[in-house]
Amino acid sequence: MLREDGVLAAVIRYWPVRVAGKPVLLLGPVAVHPTRQGEGLGGYLIHESLTEARRLGWGRVMLVGDAPYYSRFGFRKLNGVVMPPPTNPERVLGYELRPGAWAGVVGDVTRSVE
Repeated sequence: MLREDGVLAAVIRYWPVRVAGKPVLLLGPVAVHPTRQGEGLGGYLIHESLTEARRLGWGRVMLVGDAPYYSRFGFRKLNGVVMPPPTNPERVLGYELRPGAWAGVVGDVTRSVE
């Protein structure tokens, strides 16, 4: 969350989920106040939060979003990872915080009960 003069400028949220029993962070939403859009705040939050997720020991992150935008952060299309309908499978993207973290991880995304 980024605040300036007590006003919320941008926010990012993560949710713990599972794919094939493996822990995954689901990124989203990322929101930027309309008067602050185009300043790079969303990108800053994504970059910093991925760094923090890695530091905390997470191995993989996923999201549902626009591949051309999120590819700049290293997100790639996930084949075989299924979000509940009506999600477009072309928009299911993943990022490896550890090399190979998505290898062999396929299946339905389920709620993490921890």
